[in-house]
Amino acid sequence: MNMQQESCPKISIVTPSFNQGAFIEETIVSVLNQQYANFEHIVIDGGSTDQTLDILRKYPHLRWVSEPDRGQSDALNKGFQRATGHIIGWLNSDDYYLPQCFQNIAEKFLTDPTTDVLHGNYRWIDKDGKLLQRRRELHFDMFMLKYLHMLYIPTTATFFHHRIFAEANFLDIEYGYAMDYEFFLRLAMKGYRFAHVDAFLADFRWHSQSKTESASHKQLAEQNTALFEYDPLLRTLPPVVRGSAKTLLTGMARTKRVVLKAMKGYYRDQWV
Repeated sequence: MNMQQESCPKISIVTPSFNQGAFIEETIVSVLNQQYANFEHIVIDGGSTDQTLDILRKYPHLRWVSEPDRGQSDALNKGFQRATGHIIGWLNSDDYYLPQCFQNIAEKFLTDPTTDVLHGNYRWIDKDGKLLQRRRELHFDMFMLKYLHMLYIPTTATFFHHRIFAEANFLDIEYGYAMDYEFFLRLAMKGYRFAHVDAFLADFRWHSQSKTESASHKQLAEQNTALFEYDPLLRTLPPVVRGSAKTLLTGMARTKRVVLKAMKGYYRDQWV
């Protein structure tokens, strides 16, 4: 596929930012290095006091603002509302895209225009960019989305058709730690179509300040809140048995994922 501006869909990347000056330049450069002819990169900064703003000023192609907000979900919503692309990506300011990411997702969306949410494989890296794990993921599965102990669809390797936001679907700003899980679950329950592309699209960075590292218990609590709200099975159960039922379903989802990934050989090269 020839990725010339007149033939490739516009891609908008939204990056929420707050005091991630140690990492954000690598994020910006990873977008530029896609060498994709038709894109925009929108950075919504929450009023950083480190070197972030100096870095943003170095890149005239960026569309960015720096102002107080109500957290990451609010910042992302501001960016999604500003996005003008046919395809919209969510890239946090400490993660980055791998080569050929944009080409892979553009080809997939063009091949199957009914796709609403597209996710791919990704890698775990440490704070210095050292590779920790390769994470090959499975195709969309509602059971695993609902009940797995973790969100197996990585936001850093996920892209949305613009109609998601044109139809007024945005993040719930009441969620500060599991906003991605709540968003994906809500979209899936509404019937939006998820698809997977078997390519490594991005790197997710583990470091002491990341929410995944520092607030996993809060993420889990918010995941349970969203699940109990949207899942008709658990919602109708008496509170006294709801927790036990969820634990059982989580064990089943975990087993299903392990078996399916093992059958596909995904664990052979996962660990470095």
